[in-house]
Amino acid sequence: MSRANSVKFTLPLLALLSAAACATSASAPALSAEEQAYQDAIQRALEPATAEQKAQAERSDPITRANFWANEYQKDATNLEVTVSFMRALRQISSHDKVIELATTSIPLHPNSHELYLELGRSYLAQNKLSEAAQILARSADFAPQSDAAPLAVLGLTFDRMAEHRKAQEAYEIALAREPDRITTLSNYGLSLALTGQLDAAESVLRKAVDLPGSDVRVRQNLALILGLQGRFEDMMSVDPSAPMQSVEANQRVLREMMGATGSFNNLKRLDQVIDEVERTPAAAQAMPGVPEAEVMSEAMADPVTGSDAPELEGGTGQPAPTGLLRPKLRGSQDS
Repeated sequence: MSRANSVKFTLPLLALLSAAACATSASAPALSAEEQAYQDAIQRALEPATAEQKAQAERSDPITRANFWANEYQKDATNLEVTVSFMRALRQISSHDKVIELATTSIPLHPNSHELYLELGRSYLAQNKLSEAAQILARSADFAPQSDAAPLAVLGLTFDRMAEHRKAQEAYEIALAREPDRITTLSNYGLSLALTGQLDAAESVLRKAVDLPGSDVRVRQNLALILGLQGRFEDMMSVDPSAPMQSVEANQRVLREMMGATGSFNNLKRLDQVIDEVERTPAAAQAMPGVPEAEVMSEAMADPVTGSDAPELEGGTGQPAPTGLLRPKLRGSQDS
């Protein structure tokens, strides 16, 4: 067939296909305004939240925040930022089982994410699953940037609760080398030093924490306790003048009884003995009553990610801490 004949047959074919396409397009019914609005709403609902919407959610109450990130997670369960934020929001409402469940599906997708291991480790710690927490937090520390103090700080708290105080102090020291002014870590480090009888060093560390901007009543009470253990009761009062008088008096009475006539704490075997005495003090004059832990969403009194006041250890398990371990509510230990 000649080129002229080919062109002669091709042009009518193209015209026929074009006409058929137009006929198909014309046959599709146009959406009504209501239907179009519905489809547009669905499309908008499936779009990821904007940075402004995320920031607003982080300023919301814990339940609203958790619902927001649950919705974002449903849109894209593979998004690492969304998953970490969802796990953190769940942890802040004490949904630790859900955090652990999320981790089982998310870690295989992001096996080198120190953030996922950190949130999982914190939930294990909140449930008093100390061995699991230590293993996961150590892994988080392995993957974390050299500038990130959080995994080691929380690992230190875990070791303290396991009564492995020397290991705890090593973890705190590395964390503080990375972030020297991290208030929660300084506070917990000071308490850990006291647990091994290093009261002078504990005082020095806690004084540094008290002097930093952002320090709160928990840190001052920790310092006051250390001063009381040294028999310096007037200094106790000066550290926290706002402390209820009955609490100061009760601490003085209990501590003086522990000191005995010698006025020396050289024979004090463990700080836990003093804490046990304090816990047995009648409620009307309870020494250093536990201050509700404000949210430490900072890694130094407030989580740098959220910027609010929330404890890393949200809600307890309802079970008493094992004998001889840190008692965060009484001692003011803060998750780092």
